Amino acid sequence: MKRSAPALVLALGFALGLSGCATTGEKNPHDPYEGFNRAMFGVNEVVDNVVTKPLAKAYDKATPLPVKAGVGNFFANVADLFIGVNNGLQGKVGEGASDVGRLLINSTVGILGLFDVASELGLEKHDEDFGQTLARWGVGDGGYVFLPILGPRTARDTLGWAVDASVDPLRRIPRVATRNSVAGLRIVDVRASLLPADKVVDEAALDRYAYIRDGYLQRRKAQIWDGRPPRNEE
Repeated sequence: MKRSAPALVLALGFALGLSGCATTGEKNPHDPYEGFNRAMFGVNEVVDNVVTKPLAKAYDKATPLPVKAGVGNFFANVADLFIGVNNGLQGKVGEGASDVGRLLINSTVGILGLFDVASELGLEKHDEDFGQTLARWGVGDGGYVFLPILGPRTARDTLGWAVDASVDPLRRIPRVATRNSVAGLRIVDVRASLLPADKVVDEAALDRYAYIRDGYLQRRKAQIWDGRPPRNEE
């Protein structure tokens, strides 16, 4: 039986969570799967250097700025649906209502999200996902995980990503070719947005893997607690 990508990631997340219970003696307590992660990081570096980064550079160079902005706005508008739901699940009703308002305004006045009219009207863009919701519900991170293409996450956030991906409306596009093209464009668009960070990492990092891991974990904590972690999380 063929399994979907989210299902495979979900199974991997559970496997990592279980294996973490028996792992001891690691140098970094937040990275109990470091051997596996470094191997996957190496695979990702090859894929990125050979495929993803060249495509992102070509896209960034050939695509006019207004078009790139429109593409980014479109995918951000789709994400507002999940952001609103997750804000609601975290008890942040006001923020969730604002996200729904953004979605309605940008999907209509903003022409399917190509234009971010909602931000111009003062509706703030939030950044929430099911991994953050699980964290606010008290689910532990389960350890740092790095997967090719998906990049840095924790075991908990990998499960959260699988849930978000399984209900992504773009996965419901009926034509397979169109669905795959949209998915590919989203990957390339995200990678293009990260191109300016490459130079910073190259210049600052003696160990790219550790630098990206530590930066991700620090940023993730800030995202989960909206920049205001409780004392016992600092």
